Amino acid sequence: MSGFFELISKSDEARAGVLKLEHGEVKTPIFMPVGTRASVKTLRSEQLEEIGVPIILGNTYHLYLRPGHKLIEDSFGDLHTFMSWKKPILTDSGGFQVFSLSDLGKVTEEGVRFQSHIDGSYHMFSPEKSMEIQKSLGSDIAMCFDECPSLPASKDRLRESLELTMKWARRSKNYPLRNYQKLFGIIQGGLFDDLRTESLERLMDIGFDGYALGGLSVGEKNEEMIEFCKNFVPKMPQHAPRYLMGVGKPLDILNGIRAGLDMFDCVLPTRNARNGQIFTDFGPLNIKKSKFAEESMPLDPNCSCAICKRYSRGYIRHLFTVGELASLEMLTYHNIYYFIKLVERAREAILNDSFETFYQTYLENYNRMFYC
Repeated sequence: MSGFFELISKSDEARAGVLKLEHGEVKTPIFMPVGTRASVKTLRSEQLEEIGVPIILGNTYHLYLRPGHKLIEDSFGDLHTFMSWKKPILTDSGGFQVFSLSDLGKVTEEGVRFQSHIDGSYHMFSPEKSMEIQKSLGSDIAMCFDECPSLPASKDRLRESLELTMKWARRSKNYPLRNYQKLFGIIQGGLFDDLRTESLERLMDIGFDGYALGGLSVGEKNEEMIEFCKNFVPKMPQHAPRYLMGVGKPLDILNGIRAGLDMFDCVLPTRNARNGQIFTDFGPLNIKKSKFAEESMPLDPNCSCAICKRYSRGYIRHLFTVGELASLEMLTYHNIYYFIKLVERAREAILNDSFETFYQTYLENYNRMFYC
């Protein structure tokens, strides 16, 4: 079922591949910027193209509430046309937002009845509803509707979540999407290897185009996530894409790649930019610090993005401290560029069978704060 994914090379467990999707090819490993409401915050579609972003993530829950999936489909045809983005899009199921943003009503086998975080109105999300929305949006990759328990959680609670997620996965699979859309199953089970293995095996019995690890980076310790991925990811199908949802920091991504994962997404580069933080190979930098006021050097002297080529730390800090919106665009532009180039560098190392050397060098440099 996963003929759209080609595994090209490996370096130990790290993998380089290609996703062949309706709206273009995506080289993996890949970081997907989050375009929650049909926009990667502060950036336009042409800026994402300029950076070299090959795929973005759209949010089913938010687009359902505003402007509405039927409006997008009826007036524009799909999400690509609506936001003038011609490249691939992955849409999440909306499950995480239903559980994290909403005043929950009752969770039943049918689905989740919830209140909108916008106006308090009541809505029902079921697997069929999530698929209906994602079909209207016309994303290249759709995600199964799943339950998202927060960690830590008891094994009994995670078992309940797993059983519900499996039932919802089968119902998601049975819903007819657009003929080009790929559907990924979501593996649940917390940090329990036996539950995760069972979840994976049952999803494989149903048969999906790709497999995602859900329910990580939601409360467990970082080292626990790293160790879990190291032990579990090699069990996932070799010839299907492997997606770690909602992760994460640069080192988290590299640890995921090292374990054999292919796809990542996170709001970190955009959210942190709006709080004045940028990412570099030598650790994060906070532009709000007064020491940057007189510095004429770029945000990151090692970066070749359009912002670092032209503007100084002192100028961008000035814009940020006086509340100029241009500063948010500049910081976000750099962060997205950094994440995209990081996975490109990782891919090149995999193709050269030198990923471990690349990883260890990065690990040594990160947090040294040489010039930050």
